[in-house]
Amino acid sequence: MSKRILIVEDHADIRKLVRLTLEFEDYEIHEAGNADEGLEAVRRLRPDLLLLDVMMPGKLNGLDLCRLVKTDLSLGRPQVVLLTARGQSQDVEAGMNAGADAYRLKPFSPLKLIATIDTLGAQSSELS
Repeated sequence: MSKRILIVEDHADIRKLVRLTLEFEDYEIHEAGNADEGLEAVRRLRPDLLLLDVMMPGKLNGLDLCRLVKTDLSLGRPQVVLLTARGQSQDVEAGMNAGADAYRLKPFSPLKLIATIDTLGAQSSELS
């Protein structure tokens, strides 16, 4: 069974880069252009993993969405990887406090992103 991944990112070129990075793996990939759309997509799709930007336009930012999916059990508790340009220690701490499973800085290495997803997948299968 392929892992369902939701990319939530307001820059279309970055969404495309992430999609291109992942399309050769066994993933079902979906996209949302901001956290508000991302929340709707989480409710509809029940993804296994969110790749989530932090700074986005709209009512919710990436940290808000991360917090929501980690605390609202009805959303299926997907794993969350924050993909962001914000690399200060307080930014990383805020991301982890919001419930992120991993924090990766942009620009990111496609191979490291795949390795992160694989590691999280191995952890989640050990838990289930």
